[in-house]
Amino acid sequence: MKFKFEKLIIWQKAMDFGEEVFELSKKFPSKEMYNLRSQINRAVDSIALNISEGSIGQTNAEQGRFMGYSIRSLAEVVTCLHKAIRRKYTTTEEFNQQYDNSYRLMNMMVAFKRNSK
Repeated sequence: MKFKFEKLIIWQKAMDFGEEVFELSKKFPSKEMYNLRSQINRAVDSIALNISEGSIGQTNAEQGRFMGYSIRSLAEVVTCLHKAIRRKYTTTEEFNQQYDNSYRLMNMMVAFKRNSK
């Protein structure tokens, strides 16, 4: 690993979470291809993208700002998961699994942001 962010556990977890949500979104109906499916995939990708971008920053404040963007993107993913379960695009078990993963990742990101001040 040559880039600083590749060593961050939080980035690795965000990458894994992104792939899990991507796989889940494949089950959404085709009518959601350009709506909810696209939205959840953009948001979940944004989590790891912002973590990596913030890690290159010159200051802790800059790193914290990008972590804030990642946290907001995670909140967007959670909202999309709620939309998916309400629309019956996913099972309760799949929702609960990704919701729990979201919660764990959120706690990691909040702690990371707090420590970057």
